[in-house]
Amino acid sequence: MKESAASTVLRDAKRIVVKVGSSLVTNEGRGLDEQAIGEWCRQMAHLMRDGREIIMVSSGAIAEGMKRLGWTVRPKAVQELQAAAAVGQMGLAQMYETKLRANKLGSAQVLLTHADLADRERYLNARSTLLTLLKLGVVPVINENDTVVNDEIKFGDNDTLGALVANLVDADALVILTDQKGLYTADPRKNPEATFVHEAQAGDPALEQMAGGVGSMIGSGGMITKILAAKRAAGSGAATVIAWGREPDALIRLSLGDSIGTLLVATTAKTQARKQWMADHLKLRGTAIVDAGAALKLREEGKSLLPIGMVRVEGDFSRGDVIAVREEGGAEFARGLANYSSPEARLLCRKPSSEFEKLLGYAAEPEMLHRDNLVLTR
Repeated sequence: MKESAASTVLRDAKRIVVKVGSSLVTNEGRGLDEQAIGEWCRQMAHLMRDGREIIMVSSGAIAEGMKRLGWTVRPKAVQELQAAAAVGQMGLAQMYETKLRANKLGSAQVLLTHADLADRERYLNARSTLLTLLKLGVVPVINENDTVVNDEIKFGDNDTLGALVANLVDADALVILTDQKGLYTADPRKNPEATFVHEAQAGDPALEQMAGGVGSMIGSGGMITKILAAKRAAGSGAATVIAWGREPDALIRLSLGDSIGTLLVATTAKTQARKQWMADHLKLRGTAIVDAGAALKLREEGKSLLPIGMVRVEGDFSRGDVIAVREEGGAEFARGLANYSSPEARLLCRKPSSEFEKLLGYAAEPEMLHRDNLVLTR
């Protein structure tokens, strides 16, 4: 029997971003749902013991703050939303810490704004932090930094944040747990002829026509934000599943290949999406000229570019800028995201990583261009 796309995509996913909505986390605004959060943490622990890497994107800070402040209607004023978030984040972080610790897992609170991911240096810093936490076996619990956001920098909903985080860490899959079973062709509460969508292609315009409106008074999203988030996540090759958060063992069953919820498949392969983004859509700021040995390792062995293999650098660039790679007298053959600015890179040319801290005053990545952030162009 031929396997479905769901069985292979989710079963083979190693790095998974799980996003949980406000109505689930706070039991429709009645306060943090300790039992439900404990269940998700138990399932995440199971997946991590199975060799998966998990990042949690959790809504609920504003809703929990509203409950603690005695507010029954979500405020519209930014300063009131910020105040509610500040109150609610304390309880939200404590709850995840308690439940993850009960499953012998460490947790870390990470608060992000759009500005963190729009700025290349802060983007790389956030990426490095998250990947380090995953390497340490810690579960990052991410929320939008609602205490400082304004209309210009806020994500607007954590579905979008989940997709951006999936792109940030090159996740294989984004799982959006919500208070609905998944996507229907129309609102089943209004149209009895609506049918369930088990599988579709992320980015299909028809999906946006099926979804519409916001789902509850507690959160700021709805099915349309989940469809758009899946489209965004697919840009880096990540599939998305939209499923009911109270489905028993939903995360575990998805990891085993069970068909739960709606699967939105990315039509672009993960590696292809990253290569297209790196090769075609970013402006070059400088060049690293490398020796023949370094060029061979990049071309033939798929290695990272280490500063010891650099002869010199050209241009004026910052950490996170895209730079070219070439041999002396040769044309560009690769490009990637710089881990060091041009002044720092000039100090590091021909130097081993053991000398970086002495030269720079701090210890950072051993690579100038990590292989995950590097693409061959010829």
